Amino acid sequence: MTRQIKLGAFLPGGGQHVAAWRHPDQPADGATNFEFHKQLALTAERGLFDAYFLADGLAVSFGGGTEGGNAKVAGFEPVTLFSALAPLTKHLGFIATASTSYEEPYNTARKFASLDLISGGRASWNVVTTASEAAARNFNFAEQPPHATRYRRAREHVEVVKKLWDSFEDDAFIRDKESGVFYDTDKMHFADHAGEHFKVNGPLNVPRSPQGHPVIVQAGQSEDGRSLAAATAEVIFTAHQRLDTAQEFYRDIKSRAAAEGRNPDHVLIMPGVSPFVGRTEEEAQEKYERLTSYILEEDGIALLNGLTGGTLDLTGHDLDGPLPPAPPTEGNKSRQVLLRQIADENGFTIRQLYQWVASARGHYTIIGTAGQIADMLQEWFENEAADGFNILPPWLPTSLDDFVDLVIPELQRRGLFRTAYEGRTLRENLGLPIPVNGYAAGRRVAQAAE
Repeated sequence: MTRQIKLGAFLPGGGQHVAAWRHPDQPADGATNFEFHKQLALTAERGLFDAYFLADGLAVSFGGGTEGGNAKVAGFEPVTLFSALAPLTKHLGFIATASTSYEEPYNTARKFASLDLISGGRASWNVVTTASEAAARNFNFAEQPPHATRYRRAREHVEVVKKLWDSFEDDAFIRDKESGVFYDTDKMHFADHAGEHFKVNGPLNVPRSPQGHPVIVQAGQSEDGRSLAAATAEVIFTAHQRLDTAQEFYRDIKSRAAAEGRNPDHVLIMPGVSPFVGRTEEEAQEKYERLTSYILEEDGIALLNGLTGGTLDLTGHDLDGPLPPAPPTEGNKSRQVLLRQIADENGFTIRQLYQWVASARGHYTIIGTAGQIADMLQEWFENEAADGFNILPPWLPTSLDDFVDLVIPELQRRGLFRTAYEGRTLRENLGLPIPVNGYAAGRRVAQAAE
């Protein structure tokens, strides 16, 4: 089968851009407006997107923060929202973020397994470690754990969740009313996990779904993040400004996955792209400049501080001067490095930097026609930089509609994107295999040896 681009739609109801809520097209209450999220999900499915992606925070981001803008000061918990949206759609996948730092594996495994059953096999877990001092203080910590500690915990957390998802084999539930046999006890398994961070007995009290278990997504770019992603992730959401750095990341992850004994083709790399789409270049530029004009200075400053791990104090600095150095952070290390790179390579002032990252927080922003945007996606896709993309429409619903109505047909015309969904589960549409239940596989090996 011809390789085609995979697409996620990153659609926070409050919009991606730090000032999205101020745009006349964007509902000011979008973050907590269920009917609006329903509209976005149906549009994404009309556009044949693989999945609806949502990030999540575990604290209020005052004055903007890493997700940008006071419109995101409060919103829905993603798994809860997606459980409501799933019955309203048929094919669209749902990628919800949950933290390994402040959740227990049993709770994580249970809620995602439930969403997977509710959606008929369309759930996905975006694994994050949560880099925020404010979040730490909401979970009985005085400060966030060190970066390396968070990633060790994350790797073990994922390991335990996957064990729990294998608690029941695919055919464990017989449900024979005549005999009274509800399930085969030989096909139920205990996790019996005891490690550095977790001690979990199991089994999970939710059976497997039609796709085996939820797709695992991860977004780390630091050394620890790359190691975790190569070992555990099936989809990787990454941020790059240039083709060459995207290629380095792509090749590195594929190589690491192979070294972990995994099939690199089953680890999909999907950089983030924020498109301003116009029927002409001038129209696209006007859309960008209009949205930029709505940015409040205090939101721009808060955004930069959040993206650099809360270490950047811009008090007394001229916003039309250069970006000062930021002390090392125990937060998002890779994003801090990326912000420095963007400022240096473009010669941006502080103001120009926050204007540029206001839409995508370090992901690639492109301003142009449908053809120009398709050119960029095609170049990265065909040159070992991406298997697909996570699309970040700057404001909603207009920029999502622009992408669906203008860019999708152009990608289809080039044979780069589907014209119909391949299947009903997220794995089928992403071209990922159903995970084999480890206990069932072990029994088959033992039987073959007898």
